[in-house]
Amino acid sequence: MSYIHTKEKTEWVTGANVWTDKFTEKKLTDFPVRDYNMTTFGLFVQNNTKITDWMNLETGLRTDYITDYGFAVLPRISSHFKITEKFSSRIGGGFGYKAPTIFSEDSERIQFQNVLPIDDDINKLERSYGANVDFTYKTGLFNDQVFLSINQLFFYTYLKNPLELQSADNNRWQFNNIDGHVDSKGAETNMKIKYKDFGLFVGYTYTDANVKEDGRSYRKTLTPKHKVNSVLMYEVEDKWKIGLEAYYTGKQKLNDGRTGKDYLICGLMMQRIWEKFSIYANFENFTDRRQTRFDTIHTGSMTNPEFRDIYAPLDGFVLNTGIIIKL
Repeated sequence: MSYIHTKEKTEWVTGANVWTDKFTEKKLTDFPVRDYNMTTFGLFVQNNTKITDWMNLETGLRTDYITDYGFAVLPRISSHFKITEKFSSRIGGGFGYKAPTIFSEDSERIQFQNVLPIDDDINKLERSYGANVDFTYKTGLFNDQVFLSINQLFFYTYLKNPLELQSADNNRWQFNNIDGHVDSKGAETNMKIKYKDFGLFVGYTYTDANVKEDGRSYRKTLTPKHKVNSVLMYEVEDKWKIGLEAYYTGKQKLNDGRTGKDYLICGLMMQRIWEKFSIYANFENFTDRRQTRFDTIHTGSMTNPEFRDIYAPLDGFVLNTGIIIKL
C-alpha cells in the first residue's frame, strides 16, 4: 500500500507492506526438516527532488520488522548529475539486510543435501552498508551511424555478521553467522555499441572480497575476482533475432584451500519471426564446459565420498527449441 504526492519539482512516496515467506518440507528420512515461517512488516518514505536542471536527489527511509529477528532501519541516498548532454554521474549509498534461510547459492551448489535448518535462536540478520559511484558517457560516432555507451561503476560494501555455510559433524552442513565482517570493493565496466542491426554488449567486473574474523583476514571463498560477459546481437524487427554470448569466470578460492579453475561458457540463440508464429532454438553452453570435465567434484571412494565445492556448471550442452503461436 502506498501514497504518492507530486509537485512540480518534488515527489513524496509513503507506504507500508507485509511480506510472508513460508517453507514446509515433507519428512522422508530422520534428517531434521527445514521448515520455517517468516513475516516482514515494513514502513517506508521516499522523496525525489529536482534540485536544479542538472541535479536530482533521491532520499529514503525504510523500517522493517522481521519476526524472530527484530527491526532493521534502512536509510538511503542517491544523487544524479547531468554534467553534459553526453556525460552523467550518479553517487549513492544505503543500508540493507538479509534474513537467514537455507536457500542460497552455497547450499544450491550441493543441492541442499545434508544442510541443517536455520536456528533463529542462534542465527541473526546479515546487515550491509554500501556506497557506489558511476559515470556514464553516451555519444554517436561516424555521423551518428554508430551508438556508443560506456558506464563505469565503483562500489564498496561492508557486510556485518555474514551467514556462511560451514561443515558440521557427520558430513553435515550448517549456516552460521561469523563473528566478523566481509568487505567487498571493486569496479564494473559496461560498454554497448550499436551499428544498424548489430549490437555488442561487453561487461567486466572486478571484485575484491575479503573476510575479517578473529583478527584474521582471508579471501572470501567462491567469489571470483574477474568476470567477463559479452553478447553479440543481430536483430531485424519482426523477422530475425540471433545472439551469440560468452561468459568468462575467473579462478575462485575453495573451502578446502584449493583454487578452482577458470572457465568460459558460450551460447547461441536464434529466432525466426513471422506474423502469426515464430520458431526458436537455444544452444546453451555448446562448448560443453562443466566442472567434471576439468576438475573433480568429490574425493575419497565411491562408497565414502567427500564432496568438494561446486563452482562451475554441472550441466553440459543443453539444446531447447520451440514454436510460439500468436492467436
